[in-house]
Amino acid sequence: MSACLRLIESEGIAAVSLRRVAREAGVSPGAPYHHFADRSALLAALSADGFELLATRLIAARRAGSGGVGALSALVQAYVDFARSEPGYFRLMFRPELSEPHKHLAARTAGDAAFDVLTDVVSDCVESGVVARANAQAVLMAVWGLAHGIASLWLDGQLGEEGKLGTAPEQVTAQITRLLESAVTACGHDAEAT
Repeated sequence: MSACLRLIESEGIAAVSLRRVAREAGVSPGAPYHHFADRSALLAALSADGFELLATRLIAARRAGSGGVGALSALVQAYVDFARSEPGYFRLMFRPELSEPHKHLAARTAGDAAFDVLTDVVSDCVESGVVARANAQAVLMAVWGLAHGIASLWLDGQLGEEGKLGTAPEQVTAQITRLLESAVTACGHDAEAT
């Protein structure tokens, strides 16, 4: 599976075939078929592994975070860091064909578990009064969209010294998470005022 990840990172997902992965791994062309029925099964297994790794990192960030809005910021940073350190997994995990539960249940289940970490932190923010219950779903989608957007921009070369924004990903993430903290806090106060 590591040969497949290296191939994705160097040439993209389109380059992946079981024969090519076997060649990259230095095994016989039929060896991958002992473990995977086809290319889709291999990619789904890798996707599940990626989501499990992401969930582990998000849980660690949540535990290390200060709770509440600080925990949301920590999750955004962990998400972006994951994409930067594991680009092969990240590029693979969100492919629509791998999120079909009737075809790839393990990948979907692992993806849901990673998303549940974010959901739990937003729920904690609701319970502590930082986020109004009426705004919970909007905050959840905003945080996920923010994290995924920054990660995707970085992987696509839009951030960094040579990217269009000309800013290091760490700086962008820090600036945006500060804005996120202000917005989330304002959402809680807006709901109290209405």
